[in-house]
Amino acid sequence: MPFIRTSVHKDTTPAQRQAIVNGIHQALIDGIGMPADELFNMVDDYDEQKFFFSRTFNGYQRSDRVVVVEITMRRGRSDAMKRALYANIAANLEKDAGVAPCDVFIFTHENDYSDWSVGGGKFAMAIAQQVGPDA
Repeated sequence: MPFIRTSVHKDTTPAQRQAIVNGIHQALIDGIGMPADELFNMVDDYDEQKFFFSRTFNGYQRSDRVVVVEITMRRGRSDAMKRALYANIAANLEKDAGVAPCDVFIFTHENDYSDWSVGGGKFAMAIAQQVGPDA
C-alpha cells in the first residue's frame, strides 16, 4: 500500500488537484499493480516563500508550479517498474491535469511490511499484500 504526499502550488484549483491525485493513482495501478482501493494521497500546498527549487536542474526548464510526488511504499519493485511508474505519472498529469512533464518531480521511500500499520493498530505483516507484476 503506497502512501503518497503530493505538494502543489497554493493556486492549484480543486479540479486540477483531483486530476493530479487521480493521475498518480492510476499510474500506481498500471505501473506496480496496486489495487484500486488503495488510495492514500495527502495533498499539501506551497507558495513561493515555502518551496525553493532550481528551475534548470538536470537540464529541465521548470515553471513556478512544480508538482512534487513523494511515494512511500514497500521495498521490492524493480527499476523497470519504477521507470514505468514515473513515466505514467508524468504522462497522466500532463494529459489529465495540464501539468508539464518538466514540472513533475517524483521520489520514493521504500520500507518493509513491518514498517506499516494500515488500520486498527494492527501490524501490517499480518495482512496479505498484493504484489505487482514485474516489468
